[in-house]
Amino acid sequence: MPHTYAEGVVKWFWQQRPAARKLQLRSRDQVGDAHRVDFEELAPEIDTFLGQAAYLQLGYFETLSELIASTPELAEKESLSRAAGAALRKHEEIVALIRERGDDPTSIMLPFREPLDAFRRATHGVRPQETMLSVHITAGMLDDFYLALSASYGETGRRVARILQADDDRQAIVDIIGATIASDQEWKSLLAMWGRRLVGDTLLIARAALRPTTLRIADEQKVEPVFTDLMGAHSRRMDAMGLAA
Repeated sequence: MPHTYAEGVVKWFWQQRPAARKLQLRSRDQVGDAHRVDFEELAPEIDTFLGQAAYLQLGYFETLSELIASTPELAEKESLSRAAGAALRKHEEIVALIRERGDDPTSIMLPFREPLDAFRRATHGVRPQETMLSVHITAGMLDDFYLALSASYGETGRRVARILQADDDRQAIVDIIGATIASDQEWKSLLAMWGRRLVGDTLLIARAALRPTTLRIADEQKVEPVFTDLMGAHSRRMDAMGLAA
C-alpha cells in the first residue's frame, strides 16, 4: 500500500507543535467551551461513532485470534488470548449499547466493514511480531481517538468511554515484543520502522471518521491538538518498548 500521503500526514502533525500534553478523557466541565464545541463540530453522527468503534474492536479480536492459531508457544497463546478476550468484551458491550438504542448492530457496523478491513490488511505484518505490534499501536491510538470523540455524545459517549478505558490486557504483547528484541537486536530496528509506518495509516482512519471528508485549514486547527496528543501517546508506547518513534 503506498504511504506517501500517509507519511505526509504524520510529518504535518509533528511539525505543528511539540507533543507535550498527555491525551486524557476530560469531562465537559474540564474542557473549555470553545475547544469542546470546535471539536464537536467535526464529530461524526453517533451511528458512525458507535459502528466504527464496535467494528474496530471486532477486528482486533479477529487479528489476535489469528495470531493465537499461528503461535506455537503455549504461554504466548495464553497471553494473546487475554488480549483477544478484552477486545471481544469491548465489542460486545458496544454492540449491547447499540441494541439498547433500538438499532441493529450489523446494520450500524456494515458501512465500515470494507474500509476497516482494508486498514487491518494494510497493517498486518509479514511476521507475527509485526502484527502484534500493529494491534498494540493501532488499537492504542484509535482507542485514544474515540475517547476524545466520546465527549461529543452525552451519556452514550460516557458509556463508550468507560468501555474503552477497561483493561485491554495488551501488556503481554509488549512483553512478547520486548523478549523478541532481547533475543536479537536486529528486531529492534525492524519493529521501530514498522511502528513508524503504522502511524500514517492509523491517522488516516481517524481523519476519515470526522464529519468533513476533506478538512479545511480552519478545521485542521481544531483537530490538531487532539492529533498532537495521539502522536505523543504513540511515542510513549514506542519508548516503553525500547523502540524509537
